[in-house]
Amino acid sequence: MPRPNTSALRPMDVLKSAIERNVLVDVKGNRGYSGILEGYDIYMNLVIRNAGETIGGESKGVYERLLVRGDNVIFVSPSRGDEK
Repeated sequence: MPRPNTSALRPMDVLKSAIERNVLVDVKGNRGYSGILEGYDIYMNLVIRNAGETIGGESKGVYERLLVRGDNVIFVSPSRGDEK
């Protein structure tokens, strides 16, 4: 039987490493947000700073601070170009 990879990242590890970094968040309703991840909780509620909103691929504005409810999140992607 293969041994589990103990060095594999868990979902909360990915969120923790993305704090104070740019993230892309896709949510239900054909909406998306991009900005700096300020915080999260175990329910995947996310607080995003300087959050740009897109609906149907069209930019709708920027919010100083935004709370995204976790049950609406489809995916969270830390920006690749924002490595520390």
